[in-house]
Amino acid sequence: MFYPGHMRVHVADHPLITHKLTVLRDENTPSPVFRQLTEELVTLLAYEATRSVRVSEITIRTPVTTTTGVRISEPRPLVVPILRAGLGMLDGMVKLLPTAEVGFLGMARNEETLEPTTYAERLPVDLSDRQCFVLDPMLATGGSLGAAIDFLFARGAQDVTAICILGAPEGVEAIQKQVGDRDVTLVLGALDERLNEKGYIVPGLGDAGDRLYGTV
Repeated sequence: MFYPGHMRVHVADHPLITHKLTVLRDENTPSPVFRQLTEELVTLLAYEATRSVRVSEITIRTPVTTTTGVRISEPRPLVVPILRAGLGMLDGMVKLLPTAEVGFLGMARNEETLEPTTYAERLPVDLSDRQCFVLDPMLATGGSLGAAIDFLFARGAQDVTAICILGAPEGVEAIQKQVGDRDVTLVLGALDERLNEKGYIVPGLGDAGDRLYGTV
């Protein structure tokens, strides 16, 4: 599924992903199982999301001869989980991309204006020429993810790939409008039906943060 402009949307339609998603959706799945499955699912999504990760050629010697291979280029990719639920996706991502650098963004919604605000950040000041991978389990309205993408481009990021377990059509559309001609890719485990009146994804899986860590 492709949208006009520079944003690419990839819905990872793979039986292993759909199987794990089914268990994640089930309200009877307890937090420890939910966390473990999230890690496995994110590793599968990361495999899709890193297809365009930049590599450099390198010459190595095998037991038989010398050959040319590749390694991940410098500057290394930056992985940015959006706190707090995005933290539950970090292990699955760095398992596949162990040399990546990790930064953090805390996004919260102002209850009066409903606009997302940044309450915490640990990121390199200059992201010029960096490929960034943002982790956010649920793309619902697109508010927090959109603000995170803007934040990274404002620091000079070259391209941003967002990995979400679930997305709603409304959120995908909001991000599409916001990113314009910037280089953004969305990788989703599934594209669900819609948002309900409370802004939850339907059928969804509830509040990812609560299901990962219990209610706060």
